Amino acid sequence: MHQVTAEDQHEPGGRVVWVTGGGSGIGRASALAAAAGGWRVAVSGRRPDRVHAVAQEVEASGAEALALPGDVRRVEDVTKSAAAIERRWGRLDGLVLAAGTNTPRRTWSDQDLDELGDIVETNLVSVARVVQLALPHLRSSAGAIVVVSSYAGWRFSPGAGVAYSASKTALASLCETVNAQEAASGVRACHLCPGDVDTDFLAQRPEVPEADARSAMLTPHDIARAVRFVLDSPAYVRVDELVISPVSQHR
Repeated sequence: MHQVTAEDQHEPGGRVVWVTGGGSGIGRASALAAAAGGWRVAVSGRRPDRVHAVAQEVEASGAEALALPGDVRRVEDVTKSAAAIERRWGRLDGLVLAAGTNTPRRTWSDQDLDELGDIVETNLVSVARVVQLALPHLRSSAGAIVVVSSYAGWRFSPGAGVAYSASKTALASLCETVNAQEAASGVRACHLCPGDVDTDFLAQRPEVPEADARSAMLTPHDIARAVRFVLDSPAYVRVDELVISPVSQHR
């Protein structure tokens, strides 16, 4: 991979960010925010039509884009995506890990263990998989990682569910281990914990919020501004954790 220089760190047009879960919601907004900041953006997601649509939006904004349809739960898909980024740009400077899932069945009395395994695989194991694959390249660029976690990953939230709460809480430890072990190489990880955000993800709640409730929530663009702040921070700055919630939110 390209070895970072002092000039590269101050040359926005040269930087590359890989956004997982980039086909909608926070991932899409983060891809567009990064593009507005001059980043070249690789967009991953399970739905090819949405991934290509977001890549087209990035290109329409004047930035370079690479559409990478695939499932972060599949090792072969993640490996192919990383190889495609290497072929296209030969470097990687940032990761935004926004892929996630939940279920309406959130209690010990109604949960399905296969479903629990899928949630943990998507929200935790897949994050570790992408980070591990990307780390050699991020060491070369002193890169930044933004792990899109949840308010439930910062503070216990009774309604979030067994599997979701466990998987998101574990992301805090994942980020801490990156920061503890990779500081010498300049790699930085941020545990980003959004509160209620008005996205399609709300459809996975046992009771889907009505329009009035959604109007008081954060927007994906609110979170994307924070993502770009972390990505654009100087190489000597590490943002360990960010919690962002709407004023109206209660535990």
